[in-house]
Amino acid sequence: MAAFHWPVRVYWEDTDAGGVVYYANYLKFMERARSEWLRASGFEQDVLRDEAGVVFVVRRVAIDYLSPARFNDQLEVSVGLRETGRASLGVQQELMRGATCLARAEVKLACVDAVHFKPVKMPATILQALTPTT
Repeated sequence: MAAFHWPVRVYWEDTDAGGVVYYANYLKFMERARSEWLRASGFEQDVLRDEAGVVFVVRRVAIDYLSPARFNDQLEVSVGLRETGRASLGVQQELMRGATCLARAEVKLACVDAVHFKPVKMPATILQALTPTT
């Protein structure tokens, strides 16, 4: 599946006193890109919660910080589906400034019941929309 790309600009609030992006904000940028990826695939997260009774939560993140992002940088965050399970998605994400990769992460998302936060089978419509056909 082709990766989804989402633009991000670094604001002053994203940085530390030296104008470098605070490490936890890379995760925020990636979260926003995953939300936009789902939206572009036809799924609003509040509608999934209210109508399908499911939400996605981060189960695991492994991230490598390769180079700093700085104030006013224009970045691009990608989301690529790596694997699907009955109740999970695995995605790879990269934060790029031009051709330079600043951070790379493997993220495991769990599909959980919106009330009890217990793993549940992912709705078939989501899997069909996100999984490429061959």
